[in-house]
Amino acid sequence: MLAYFREMADVLVEHIGLSRAEAVARINASYGTRQWVDLDLQLMGHELPEYWAYAVYYAPDSRGRLPVGSPTADADIDFGTHPVRPAPPKDSPFWTL
Repeated sequence: MLAYFREMADVLVEHIGLSRAEAVARINASYGTRQWVDLDLQLMGHELPEYWAYAVYYAPDSRGRLPVGSPTADADIDFGTHPVRPAPPKDSPFWTL
């Protein structure tokens, strides 16, 4: 599953422009502390890494929508105004790079 998380980090770096360190910190904060992560990881493989990567960066908009990383599905989303989740605090253990 580490390879899948690396692909998610690649999406955050290449598509959104985050530093590798911030991408890893966001993924660690979202998935690194879940006790039920094994089941979660089985489900994650049914979607492309873009789907989950966008969800750790973007927050739902006023209509409850999250981008999914598909140009077709995301065509009507204004990424310039779409809400962004805050990054984990710099002094948190999620920053490992």
